[in-house]
Amino acid sequence: MNATITEHATITRVAASRTRDRRLAIAIAVLTPLVVFIGFARSYYLRQFFGFPPLPSLLVHVHGAVMTAWVALFAVQVGLVASHRTRLHMKLGILGLVLAILVLVVGTLTSLVAAARGSTIPGWESLSFLIIPLGDMLAFGILVGAALYDRRKLDVHKRLMLLSALNMLPAAVARIPIGFIERNGALAFYGLPDLCVVALVAYDTIKQRRLHPAYFWGASLLILSHPLRIMFARTDIWLGIADSLVALVK
Repeated sequence: MNATITEHATITRVAASRTRDRRLAIAIAVLTPLVVFIGFARSYYLRQFFGFPPLPSLLVHVHGAVMTAWVALFAVQVGLVASHRTRLHMKLGILGLVLAILVLVVGTLTSLVAAARGSTIPGWESLSFLIIPLGDMLAFGILVGAALYDRRKLDVHKRLMLLSALNMLPAAVARIPIGFIERNGALAFYGLPDLCVVALVAYDTIKQRRLHPAYFWGASLLILSHPLRIMFARTDIWLGIADSLVALVK
């Protein structure tokens, strides 16, 4: 009798833990597209209502469409897992691979072309700023590539995919017209997403009673890369690299 009660309690705890995990994943799946939409509403999604000029090129249209498709697919995939439709989730993984490649190629090319045009944000020169989006693309490629490679290790796959979603947030946060963000620049548009990463990792570590290696390496990649990029952005070494890269699209 006691064994039965203990077994039932264990099953209940496991079920409750999985429910909390699903809710957390869904929260990130909602947060990511919401922040992306808010951040890019004025300059992309609703630009006609805010008096923004037309997009400068077809490439920017394609970039916006590809990034939107990726964020939407991420939300759909989380929803499929939460509803136990794992077979469809796995089938859509092929589309995810194609979109991931497009995100990398189009995102990198768009960043280089924007730098060649002199596009940047206040307080940054275009060549210095180039390290920001290219760093995002590199982190995205590493996280998603590792997640797809280890797709059969579900504990690794899901954690890396959640981190890859949070990696999308700085670009959107930087464009949200809030005084705190505008005044603090990189400290805000990196700091706020980093707080989300820390909270995610802390929650998982407390719940699992150990720091999962995927979160250790993935979160370290994201969080440490942010100050390193800022420190490296205005060095002669980076400016020389950036100039050479931009020359490829001129």
